[in-house]
Amino acid sequence: MRQEEIRAYAPNVITSPQREQYFADGYLHLPDFLPAEWLDRLRQATRELLDKSRAVSASNESFDVGDAHSAAAPDVRRIRAAVDRHPDYWAFAAGSVITELAADLVGPDVKFHSAKLNFKSAGKTSAIKWHQDIQAWPHTNYSPVTIGVYLDDVSLADGPLQVVPGSHDGELFDQFDGERWTGSLAADDVARLELGQAVDLTGPAGTVFAINCRTVHGSPPSQAASARPCLLNVFSSADAFTYTAAPTPTSHTGEIVRGQPAKWAHHDPRPCRLPPDWSRTGYGSIFTAQADRSQGQSG
Repeated sequence: MRQEEIRAYAPNVITSPQREQYFADGYLHLPDFLPAEWLDRLRQATRELLDKSRAVSASNESFDVGDAHSAAAPDVRRIRAAVDRHPDYWAFAAGSVITELAADLVGPDVKFHSAKLNFKSAGKTSAIKWHQDIQAWPHTNYSPVTIGVYLDDVSLADGPLQVVPGSHDGELFDQFDGERWTGSLAADDVARLELGQAVDLTGPAGTVFAINCRTVHGSPPSQAASARPCLLNVFSSADAFTYTAAPTPTSHTGEIVRGQPAKWAHHDPRPCRLPPDWSRTGYGSIFTAQADRSQGQSG
């Protein structure tokens, strides 16, 4: 759905100026946005899953774990396909304030794509390099939006998400190194970004942010003692259709969570390079994809 069509609908949970900021900057930052009841439910679900991870000795379809992971001291980097791991994650994605937020940004008919919960631990390896999301899961248009929720307070010491305002209207960068998928920008491309304008998305627990699929973003290393949990759900307009298999599919991928299915596909004329065929190669995580690419400043 095009922006002029979305504007025909009054927003549900944000203001019209906030929606315009999202259209202009490619992101939205909403401290203290999540109702306390949902924050409590999501935290409890996360505690239950972290406890289950103690029985895991290596990464599997549910958990991406670090080298130091053990039953005594879980080191979970990601809960994969989060909506399939706990019913409250799916209830949140399919019928909460963030479903309405997605509708405000992509139009009244909303399709669910994927979900994960990332944990950022302390240390240099916790940095996420500058990247764009859409190259990993290209769609017929650029409506997909990632809506993130901080489950704990996030300060500069926690390595908050950083975004480059306006980059969603710029170039789509090649995230391959030769034929190898890296999930990150090359150093020469990073050098052309306006990194001096990058914004740190900090905030208390319950802070919500929305990032357009073309927006360049990353996060610096965390210096905090405990891991920072961030729940990420991806939605699109109903008239956006995927070109390739999802790298991290869920049992709900492609479901309409609000409104009606599309009768017509919306095709954006701007091209997008295709990723590897995830249905054949499989997909580990952004942590493993970025591990071998060397570039100066990490995002």
